[in-house]
Amino acid sequence: MTLSTAEAAAGPSRGPVLGLAAQLALLALLGSTLGLTAGALVAGAAYGLVLCALLGAGLGRAGMTQLGAANSVTLSRAILVGGVTAMVVTSFTHPVSTPMLVVIAGVALALDGVDGQVARRTNTTTALGARFDMEIDAFLILVLSVYAGDRYGWWWVAIGAFRYAFVAAAWAWPWLNAALPPRFSRKVVAAVQGVALALVTAGFLPAFGAVVVLALALGSLTWSFGLDVHWLYRAMRVREAARTRWSAVPSRRPALAH
Repeated sequence: MTLSTAEAAAGPSRGPVLGLAAQLALLALLGSTLGLTAGALVAGAAYGLVLCALLGAGLGRAGMTQLGAANSVTLSRAILVGGVTAMVVTSFTHPVSTPMLVVIAGVALALDGVDGQVARRTNTTTALGARFDMEIDAFLILVLSVYAGDRYGWWWVAIGAFRYAFVAAAWAWPWLNAALPPRFSRKVVAAVQGVALALVTAGFLPAFGAVVVLALALGSLTWSFGLDVHWLYRAMRVREAARTRWSAVPSRRPALAH
């Protein structure tokens, strides 16, 4: 599903269009071979349409004239996530092929670090690429957590909803939008979510084991977000204290002579 270099260099307008075409082709293939429901196909197509529209808008705002190799890898992962979405929607009413679901989700998860390596090796690291990669990761985790929630209890959807709840909270408390320092444990916890949900989705574990794995994943995610919120809150208090001290300092400008 990875786009070719020629397609990647075709420009910001053509790249998302090719991505949407690839998404529809994947859905048609899965629909004809796995018997996806009509609602699932509509959900997958809607996902692809929104995805490619947002990507095109992002490329335009960034002034990028090429999609680039790294973003092409991320777009390929995003297309696979569209297939996973359609399969999960189908699973609500009809059985789906668990091996195929695990394979497609597993490839999307395995390619997570590839786009970053490609960007660094080609010296094409961009803010858009980093955001694109993060959003695809977050949505895949959300979809897999919905699949787990349908089988082991809907409160496990909190694993996927955590990030979106954080974004919503930032609308009310803008200090949550401040930049966070790099933290290796944050990357480890993010990887744990994908591994845990992949194991649960594959059905390798008994019900009790699956619940234990999900609990460990959710616990580690809660701890990681808690650390970030605590750091952001302390940083906000430090900034406020600095502004208060600065406003209390009398002006050092000499008074105008009369």
